[in-house]
Amino acid sequence: MGAIPVDPLWWQNLFDEVYLITDARSVCNEELTRWEVDFLEAHLQIGKSDTVLDLCGGHGRHSLELARRGYGAATVLDYSGYLVQLGRDKAGQQGLPVCFVQADARETGLAGERFDFVLVMANSFGYFPDDSDNLQILCEAYRLCRPGGTLLLDLLDSDYVVENFRPSSVHKATEDITVNRERELSENLIRVRETVVSGARGLLREGTYCERLYKEDEVEGLLKQAGFGQIDFKTDFSSHQSPGDYGFMTQRVIVTAVRA
Repeated sequence: MGAIPVDPLWWQNLFDEVYLITDARSVCNEELTRWEVDFLEAHLQIGKSDTVLDLCGGHGRHSLELARRGYGAATVLDYSGYLVQLGRDKAGQQGLPVCFVQADARETGLAGERFDFVLVMANSFGYFPDDSDNLQILCEAYRLCRPGGTLLLDLLDSDYVVENFRPSSVHKATEDITVNRERELSENLIRVRETVVSGARGLLREGTYCERLYKEDEVEGLLKQAGFGQIDFKTDFSSHQSPGDYGFMTQRVIVTAVRA
């Protein structure tokens, strides 16, 4: 089978109401989100008044949970207008002080040296096959961090992906909707064709996407190029407590780095 063709701009259109169904086990799971925020609190020791940027943060599930716990200075930035508006509406309905911004993570337009912590959660780094684009995100994160500020990357575990590679998977997202995924792995890139079918309404979506696989030394090299130091890795990170194929969310690596 030949390589699954992937539009390099796939990330501009995937993250919508269908995505919230196909990935609901991870991104709409309140218990899992609370567990991940528990981890952030323990791992980063964020202060209540620290400024936090949730970069590529979608509908802001982590920042909204931080705000519920009394952290009052979170900003969520994402390219998806649908997810940004959803998060903004939730923050307004719940009276939570979270700011939502729609922008490209490579060039956010935000003021520099503004944040104590920049978070890139849930495998939202590595969408670009070209390292230069992924490096641009890290350079922007460096610009946005205050001196002494910390970047946290929540990355797909490339070793786990290679060792446990499955060329296809099927799961029931709801009683009515089935998600089929075909995967191809070539060197440092995994390509996916996703088909979402409703028993009542038929085909909801057929699309493709990809994720760049990074080994620790490659991530460290990019972070150093961006200017970061004090780089630390935590492996075997999984917030799902029951076994299963959760796609790119199954097994991850947590990386922290500090702006000097």
